[in-house]
Amino acid sequence: MIKALKISAGAIAMSAALMVAAPAGAGDIKAGEKVFKKCKACHYADREKHKTGPHLVNITGRAAGGLEDYKKYSKAMKASGIVWDDTTLADYLRAPKKYVKGTKMAFAGLKKDADIENVIAYLKAEK
Repeated sequence: MIKALKISAGAIAMSAALMVAAPAGAGDIKAGEKVFKKCKACHYADREKHKTGPHLVNITGRAAGGLEDYKKYSKAMKASGIVWDDTTLADYLRAPKKYVKGTKMAFAGLKKDADIENVIAYLKAEK
């Protein structure tokens, strides 16, 4: 004999919400825009114009030190061999000077994983 399961409407709604939720590590674009304010003094994310640092438009998939028209990269950055993706960006944003020894970037890094994920989501969404 098969017993019927009683499932509450709340449990069904919760299960449905979990199935359509963003994948872990996806980040929050709006929160990332707020965190990016720490980066705005040196970088643009919304236009291909340089400040003290290179612009970050379409950063994912780009080789570190790879913008031909930006002339201020450190030798370490140009020689790093890094291609920016979620993992390399996260590691760099956590501790830039440790990740690329000799980088010119003065920023100490972001300490919270959520801030890092959110900034990456923001950078990927900006065009």
